[in-house]
Amino acid sequence: MALLEVSGITKRFGGLVAVNDLDLSLDKGQILGLIGPNGAGKTTAFNMISGFYQPDEGQVIFDGQDITGLRPDQVCKLGVTRTFQVVKPFPQLTVRDNVMVGAYNRTNDRKESRKKAEKIIEFLGMKDMREMAAGSLSVAYRKRLEVAKALATDPKIILLDEAMAGLRPTETDEMIELVREISRQGTALLLVEHVMRVIMSLAERIVVIHHGEKIAEGEPQQIVQDKSVIDAYLGEVEIDVTG
Repeated sequence: MALLEVSGITKRFGGLVAVNDLDLSLDKGQILGLIGPNGAGKTTAFNMISGFYQPDEGQVIFDGQDITGLRPDQVCKLGVTRTFQVVKPFPQLTVRDNVMVGAYNRTNDRKESRKKAEKIIEFLGMKDMREMAAGSLSVAYRKRLEVAKALATDPKIILLDEAMAGLRPTETDEMIELVREISRQGTALLLVEHVMRVIMSLAERIVVIHHGEKIAEGEPQQIVQDKSVIDAYLGEVEIDVTG
């Protein structure tokens, strides 16, 4: 059984069907890409998996347990966490304290949460910034901080929502390597990204959605040659597979 099994999830907002009968699965340590045009339903799917929205239909099974409709804090406690496209750190708190907030998902002990936060901050190359106010960080390091907060919850799966949008090429390359290392350590990742170089570099499989429905699934090289995907999405984006 896969670590995450999403079966037929559907979400309607009035007469609009944002996601319709979506299936996807994710194994331990795997990286799965979720792509599609703006408004395709990617973030809505994230919201249903992570508990922010309750599906109107379908099921979300995580590690053999039905988590459909659980609250976000319950889903996070079980081991599914997420980042947000628009990063919102606690701006007045230090980088360390921001990460400690995530660590409190597993412990109420301040000393233990501080130790975990220090380890994660070092892993993400932010050791010299740990005493800085989070609000003073650049966009690139705010993105890293978002990942650090997610890692601090001890997740089995991280849902990354455009974690590399707006980054410079060198910053993107550094984040790609960090994501690879997270995967190597056994954490599964579901990526929403418009930067196709990122998806092509990281994803073992890709699910493509359009108007809320899955139109293709496969390995990256299959997806970029799929006519339905090219017509619906890839014709609008620049595909750079270098690096």
